[in-house]
Amino acid sequence: MATETPTLESLQASLDAQQAIFNMHQSMNVEVFYWWCTAIMVMIHAGFLAYEMGASRSKNALAAGVKNILALAVIIPTFYLFGWWIYNAFPGGIIPAEASGALPWSQSMGPDVQDMGTGIFWAAFALFGATTGSIMSGAVIERIRVSAFLILTVILGSAVWILAGAWGWHPDGWMLTEMGYHDVGASGVVHAIAGFFTLGVLINLGPRVGKFINGVPQQIRAHNLPMTLIGLMMIIFGFFGFLGGCIIFNGGDTGWTTIYNNPTNLSAFAFNTLMGFAGGVIGCYIATRDPFWTMSGGLVGIISVAAGLDLYDPGLAFIIATCVSFIAVGAAKFLEKKGIDDAVGAVSVHGVTGVVAVILVGVFAGGTPNVGGNPAISLYGQTVCAIVMAVLGFVPGYLVSYILKKFNVLRVPENVEVLGLDEVEILAHPYPESVPAKGNTTESGDLEAKGA
Repeated sequence: MATETPTLESLQASLDAQQAIFNMHQSMNVEVFYWWCTAIMVMIHAGFLAYEMGASRSKNALAAGVKNILALAVIIPTFYLFGWWIYNAFPGGIIPAEASGALPWSQSMGPDVQDMGTGIFWAAFALFGATTGSIMSGAVIERIRVSAFLILTVILGSAVWILAGAWGWHPDGWMLTEMGYHDVGASGVVHAIAGFFTLGVLINLGPRVGKFINGVPQQIRAHNLPMTLIGLMMIIFGFFGFLGGCIIFNGGDTGWTTIYNNPTNLSAFAFNTLMGFAGGVIGCYIATRDPFWTMSGGLVGIISVAAGLDLYDPGLAFIIATCVSFIAVGAAKFLEKKGIDDAVGAVSVHGVTGVVAVILVGVFAGGTPNVGGNPAISLYGQTVCAIVMAVLGFVPGYLVSYILKKFNVLRVPENVEVLGLDEVEILAHPYPESVPAKGNTTESGDLEAKGA
């Protein structure tokens, strides 16, 4: 059988065809990677739901759970409407740049077989936003109106955090280009922002009925602590999707990089995520012997090393996580003494830990060069940016909740709080009639909490 002699042109055409197939599969791999990161992040919300339902008294369990589901549902469309545009329009500060391609009516914000990146990156960022908005949720349980919470969580999850993301994560973000900011795992961009936003809300929201008697803090018992512990483990699971989404899967020959384009890989993230988790759990257990705080230590540990996840030696990550656990526990006690009722310790676990984590990158990795001519990492730059994150989170949280308070729409009436939010806001009971629905949840529960 006669065969056609290949020519240089035919060989080049064959090579180009093979290269096109290879590129297509590389793009598909990128999509698949972030698809699963996004799916795993959904587990964070299942964890928050179980965590807060268990931490609530039984009369408020469904309100805590429904609040979490609604937070996820309202942040996704609002992030589509304006959150993605904020990320692309505000890397330079508060003056918007041209970012019409990120507006909801642009061609790139819809199905396009030629675009294998925009949709999946938008999805990952939307879930980052939903996680940020949900961090506040546990702190305000048992007294906030669901409607007020949804307003606040949209502002936090679809506007405030992504503005911080534009400043600190975007390749042109002013924190990176002017200060050399390094925060690969979002200790500042997500956790410090959410924690200090929550602090602003808690100041206006006030403590739960019975939390303080003559200024002395009382223990309000969780109605299902095992559910809370399981919820925390689910959050830890979801963290692997969250942190995986913080690494750049490059389709070409570059390999893995951080969001700042520094070389890294999943192995670095694996070492330090797990060492941070272990150090945090051990640190909080030693500091408190309390099961709730022991499990919260897993969050403290991961958040404490997340900003420098690509830079730390695993042994250093373990030490940082262990030591920061004592800081987080101390911060929670300090806030309680100041009359702040943070039901799950979100301000200290996320806010204080996030700020400390950002600063520690400057301590332990100062001088590390950034690529693209950006300034090197420095203690000065990290400290200034940590303060910016805390202020950027706190101010809108305080102002918006203050306005809601003035219109008397922030908090449920006291009689509703005593009766239970499920009875009024959800109109359903969490458990069958065979289980006392109110048990330790009514006035007797408050009296129990008061030590009567």
